[in-house]
Amino acid sequence: MMLIYKKIEEGSREKTYRNELKYVCSEGELIQIKKRIEPFCRLDPHVGQDGIYRIRSIYFDDKYDRCFYENENGTDPREKFRIRVYNEDFSNIFLECKGKEKSMAYKYHSVISEQECKDILDGRFSGRGWEDRLLSKFYLQCKGKQLRSKVVVVYERTPYIYSVGNVRITLDRYIGGTAKVSDFFEKYLPVRPVMPKGQHVLEVKYDKFLPDFLYQTMNLGDLRQTAYSKYYFCRKFTR
Repeated sequence: MMLIYKKIEEGSREKTYRNELKYVCSEGELIQIKKRIEPFCRLDPHVGQDGIYRIRSIYFDDKYDRCFYENENGTDPREKFRIRVYNEDFSNIFLECKGKEKSMAYKYHSVISEQECKDILDGRFSGRGWEDRLLSKFYLQCKGKQLRSKVVVVYERTPYIYSVGNVRITLDRYIGGTAKVSDFFEKYLPVRPVMPKGQHVLEVKYDKFLPDFLYQTMNLGDLRQTAYSKYYFCRKFTR
């Protein structure tokens, strides 16, 4: 299964465009897919002993909710900013910019400190930001477009890797959100589920190609592809 792959330069950062397929699946379908791919794919080495990691992200939008409505309308190209941590590990915090262009996705990030994250949420910006291209771009949009933190999105991810084609298959369960961004650093964060009970999200990302046998193994032809956005649905149900 061949699709387009390209790289472009933005400043000193390289955008790597990847194909991204998304499907809404039942728990039973995810279990079957997991069983089918385990003989061929290995778990991401960053998972815990339970084979998952927990993702917690703050998403930003402007006063007109431009990102929200661009997702709703399928605007192309588009991009959004988020701050992300894994397994509530606040010693490793990532500021990320994720975009879509002509059905291709790209993402790049900068590592920020816990204090820098708290400053951002309080509307303060450190001097270091002007030394980092992504931080600088983010700060300028915060000032010019009045970007503000809008929602925290959380879920559990089971990630698999297949090296040929740089394939990444993720099983995302228990997606929920909260508008109480101030609780981001709390160990236990109550959220509102945004998927019907027993429904989850399968994501398949790859570079130049997705091996046909993997496509057939997962029976992707029998699943309905969607443009599901965790940010969009968490905003929709927590506004």
